[in-house]
Amino acid sequence: MLYKYSESMILRGRHLIFVLLFTTLNILGAAATEPPFYRFKTDKWVTEQLAGMSLDEKIAQLMMITVYPDQGTASKNKALEQIQLYKPGGILVMQGKPFETAKWINDFQEKSKNPLLVAIDGEWGISMRIDSVMKFPYAQAIGAVQDSTIIYQMGRDFATQMKLMGIHMNFAPVADINTNPNNPVINFRAFSENKIDVAKKAWWVAKGMEDAGVIPVAKHFPGHGDTDTDSHKILPFLSHSKARMDSLETYPFRYLSEKGISGIMTAHLNVSSIDKSQTPSSLSKKIVTDYLKKEIGYKGFIVTDAINMKGVRTEKGNAEVEALIAGNDMVEFVPDMNKAIQSVKNAINEGRLSISEIDEKCVTVLALKRWVNLNNYKPADLNNLTSRLNSAHFEVTNRKLIKGSLTVLKNKGILPVQGLDTLKIASLIIGSNEISPFQKMLENYIQTDHFTLSKNATEKDWTDLRTKLKNYNLVISGIQGINIYPASKYGITDIQRRAVAEIINDNNSVFVFFGNAYALKHFETIHQTDGLILAYQNTPLHQELAAQLVFGAFDANGKLPVTTDSRFKFNLGIEVKNNSSFAYTIPEEAGIKSGLLAQKIDSLAYLGLNKNAYPGCQVLIAKDGNVIFHKTYGYHTYDKKMPVKQTDLYDWASITKVTGPLPAIMKLVDEKKLDVEQPLSKYWPDFINSNKENIKLADFLTHQSGIPAWLPFWQMAANKKGELNPNYFKHKPTDGYQVRVAENLYLKDDFKKLIYDTIRNSKLGPKKYVYSCLSFHIYPEVIAKLTGENYEEYLKSTFYRPLGATTITYNPYLHFTLNRIIPTETDELFRKQTIRGFVHDEGAATLGGISGNAGLFGTTNDLAKLFQMYLQKGFYGGKRYISEETVNRFIKIQYPENNNRRGLGFDKPLINNSNKTLKDSYPAIDASKNSFGHSGFTGTFVWADPDNGLLYIFMSNRVYPTRENGKLFDLNIRTAMHQQIYNCIKTGIN
Repeated sequence: MLYKYSESMILRGRHLIFVLLFTTLNILGAAATEPPFYRFKTDKWVTEQLAGMSLDEKIAQLMMITVYPDQGTASKNKALEQIQLYKPGGILVMQGKPFETAKWINDFQEKSKNPLLVAIDGEWGISMRIDSVMKFPYAQAIGAVQDSTIIYQMGRDFATQMKLMGIHMNFAPVADINTNPNNPVINFRAFSENKIDVAKKAWWVAKGMEDAGVIPVAKHFPGHGDTDTDSHKILPFLSHSKARMDSLETYPFRYLSEKGISGIMTAHLNVSSIDKSQTPSSLSKKIVTDYLKKEIGYKGFIVTDAINMKGVRTEKGNAEVEALIAGNDMVEFVPDMNKAIQSVKNAINEGRLSISEIDEKCVTVLALKRWVNLNNYKPADLNNLTSRLNSAHFEVTNRKLIKGSLTVLKNKGILPVQGLDTLKIASLIIGSNEISPFQKMLENYIQTDHFTLSKNATEKDWTDLRTKLKNYNLVISGIQGINIYPASKYGITDIQRRAVAEIINDNNSVFVFFGNAYALKHFETIHQTDGLILAYQNTPLHQELAAQLVFGAFDANGKLPVTTDSRFKFNLGIEVKNNSSFAYTIPEEAGIKSGLLAQKIDSLAYLGLNKNAYPGCQVLIAKDGNVIFHKTYGYHTYDKKMPVKQTDLYDWASITKVTGPLPAIMKLVDEKKLDVEQPLSKYWPDFINSNKENIKLADFLTHQSGIPAWLPFWQMAANKKGELNPNYFKHKPTDGYQVRVAENLYLKDDFKKLIYDTIRNSKLGPKKYVYSCLSFHIYPEVIAKLTGENYEEYLKSTFYRPLGATTITYNPYLHFTLNRIIPTETDELFRKQTIRGFVHDEGAATLGGISGNAGLFGTTNDLAKLFQMYLQKGFYGGKRYISEETVNRFIKIQYPENNNRRGLGFDKPLINNSNKTLKDSYPAIDASKNSFGHSGFTGTFVWADPDNGLLYIFMSNRVYPTRENGKLFDLNIRTAMHQQIYNCIKTGIN
């Protein structure tokens, strides 16, 4: 059935109608669908409720009063009095706290004769009115999102939160098309300037709410998007023709009507082309009944915008009755119930309204109540309400929405930021004097120096800062302090505009704009930057996710939902693909319950602390390229003066084997400069004519060469009492004594030759698996010879710096303050001091701290980057470091026939590990056969499982103050924790 149009309109625009019918989703000619509640109009409960009401009660059912939970007991008592005296059909909840608001709702329902329909203005969820609840993005940001499924899920999440509080109706979504950038009231509250985008996204949100059992009410009919005044203050005038109103302003409402949306809200507008009387649209029978109901064919529930707004309120106080006569089913924000009810009764007596019309409207309201199950009303559960409203499930949706909204408006090949080894980066917040979440998140990817510039900074402040920024070859800036409405250029200051312009002139630059898209027009040269990301809002989560996008953690596919000016037009959005860098998120986004995971990890971490297995520890877990858990526990030492921080550096001990020489060896294999099937003597001629001449490098890497497990090199320079020989050691550097072993302790330069000779001449045992460090002392020299570079510098330039893993280093005392370095043992035998910043391993110490068996330090996050590169088969952050073929070769078990579980350098699970008990397994029972990793004597552990996409790192200094402390092993904390992660994966989030 075609929509009915007036004869004059048909004569005016036959061609226009034809085009619209076939180019706008065919909705103008489609019959409206009955909304979900419609079937309950003849329900027995509805009929019985209506039959039991007096006329006053029926009229009151068409009224909604407003309650203010943040105004305290007096306000509550006044609302209760109105509910008991007048029996309104519903309440509109305004500002409040979760528990108090839900408690009010419960109390109101208990005192109400008829169950109340509880509504809220929740355009971006209940957080629009309720504090202490996570905020979903504004509609403008949702307009940039291209994935309908996540917008639909947002609608479901809105509804789920509302139902937890006892709320049944949401005055949302906004279905206005914001065609006026200076709109003072809609603006960012609209999805787009494009009618089709608005229609679709409004429906996805509405459908999500309906499917989860909450009534959506689209607003503001017939369209508030092209006004330059605020209907809260004055009646806005729309001068558009009827044809324009048909084809544009009302398009989303026609679409929603055809889809069967439950509710539509009428706006307070003067639409002269439809009603020449200048009657506000919400009070106009021509607009509500003739246009919305008859011409468009809408069959659902109609409610006015707030009837107390100055754009509609009359001196006579009869707006309520006029709204009902116009065709609305309900009036919201009624300020005087008594006067409103009396006005309606007077209208009935005057014949302007009939009792049958009142009954019909009352049936609609009751059917809505029946649809939301108010016939079986149950009070909201107040236990842990705030926590449940902030469920991580909702945060997952929020994260997906924000990521989907981020819009790249400019990219001269700089996004995602790569080539980290070539960059000296400054981060800057323009509009604040505090280091931001944006800047802190950038630190996860690369070392950055942070700066701030407040909105009210002086010229001198900016001049001084500008000079400093010229020392950097990339400045990544976040622009914030942007107001959400257009008045006074969105609050943007001249110093902000100048800073942006001059940074672009001086530096390579990336900007992230944390504000209303329209405000971009006030930055005249921002389009000249190398990279520009529009984030739409300035919440901590927007900042953190935008920082991750800068470095390529996820794809960018947002599209600009509005035109800001000639530079940034509707639907602009440059797609940027992720580069397999880490993302940082919550466990639920990886399918794991955060509460359960935290409980399991915390319990074991604190067990170790309470049993003095270590003074402190740190745990990082990544799943499928997402860091989902990174937490610190305890202190550097048992005196509990310095808490462990994520930015602290650990002595990795034997993890060095697979993070120092091993990546270099793999790369040399790729370059065909080294073959692990060849004897090591080919690359280390010192083994020629020794008992090790024919032993393959693969046998050394898999610890089955027969070489001894270790040799106490330092004792070769000490007497039987352990006293150091002064011929070998000095307390300060002098000629020939430049090898620094510890604080105020230097070793003779040529002692290294004695070490190598000792290894060469060592006796061989049988060819079987015996874990040995000795060959790893040699690899740095081999690598330096084959690459022609200094070993440590080769590692840093080839792997660590490009990965952004700039804390990985030997001898960290040279590069970092000691308070960032976790201490290890108080050495009573060799160095006679607490070891901090120097390698714990004595063999590595005698080599000046640089060895292949031990000596590397770094943060947990930087270790994760290197191992994630392995997990991703040699690729990370847009760069291939090692071929997939070589990684696969090195991480697999090499000689199972020898009962040797080892890969090439990497540790592997025990053979038949899955059949062992947790106590006897290594690592976790559920670690796949393809998993690999390594442990360290100081209490460190790292394990990667490609089959499960899992990376687990445990860091501790269990050797403080003595290596004799074996409680970490006795308690089996690392393995038990590892297994609990698998248990949580299997449990999932349902």
